[in-house]
Amino acid sequence: MEDKSIEAACLAYQNACPAKAGFLVADGTGVGTNRHDPAGPADMDVPVVVLKNLNDKMIGCMLVCHMHPTILHEDSTLVSSDFPAYVRDVLQKEYFGCECPIVYFTGAAGNQSPRHVTRENTFAEAHRIGKIVADAIGRKINTGLDYLSDVSVACSQTFVDLPKRQFPDVKKAEKHRDEFLERFERLRKTSGNTQEIRTAEVDWFGAEELFYLSKLAEKGALEQVYTSCLPAEIQIFKIGDWCFVAWPGEIFIEYAKTLKKIVKNTFLITLANGELQGYIATEEAENNGFYEASNSIFHYASGKILVDETVRLINTKA
Repeated sequence: MEDKSIEAACLAYQNACPAKAGFLVADGTGVGTNRHDPAGPADMDVPVVVLKNLNDKMIGCMLVCHMHPTILHEDSTLVSSDFPAYVRDVLQKEYFGCECPIVYFTGAAGNQSPRHVTRENTFAEAHRIGKIVADAIGRKINTGLDYLSDVSVACSQTFVDLPKRQFPDVKKAEKHRDEFLERFERLRKTSGNTQEIRTAEVDWFGAEELFYLSKLAEKGALEQVYTSCLPAEIQIFKIGDWCFVAWPGEIFIEYAKTLKKIVKNTFLITLANGELQGYIATEEAENNGFYEASNSIFHYASGKILVDETVRLINTKA
């Protein structure tokens, strides 16, 4: 994959040509919700940059969607890119009329999931969800999009250390794991709500991970993991009036919303230049024992640090 990524970047550079860019924000409502509360924090905005050459031919597109691509579950034995594959496919076939590159970025999907909107865990359902995103983008393009040829492009980066999490002692983590397993088993027998059962199942996954991480922490075996993750890289790509920010890890949506509120037209891309061995969650998630917080090896204060450093860098370069 690394070789192919380098090859693709080199090919793009070699094929560079005069172009013009159009900017739009589509509405991805229907693709998913907050994982823990369908009415909880979410961001259905899908920022999109569309590129044409000077002959009006589509030559590229990039977009950011704040949603886990998890229509298909762990029982699927096929390798796929889940619903993002169908976002690309529908855009190319129904709207662009060509197989131009479409770069799909996962945004702050840490606590965002299609769980509460999916009807089944199949490729057909992945196609339905992907088409929601593609059609929302296509409708915006078809209503008319202004393209600009005089667009500035700039990039910058910085590195930050993140605070480590304090893990519970092993006996407490084991008790926590047993309680979540008991809840999952009980709901599997008594509940008819598949979303409730799935949420309990992944919370048990998280409790298992917390138990495992607590044992590693007790042995001092996590230091090598921290060394491999830190410092965390923040990248900023400014395209015209828009800023695309790239962070490592799986990030809770609250931090992306805060960032966008502070700096207009700023959109967060995650899982960039590393994955931080898991999530950057919130204090609420940790207090509630949510799956993502149990999986995290970093303190929830890391989210604010990433926001503050990103805003500082944007303002420095403005």
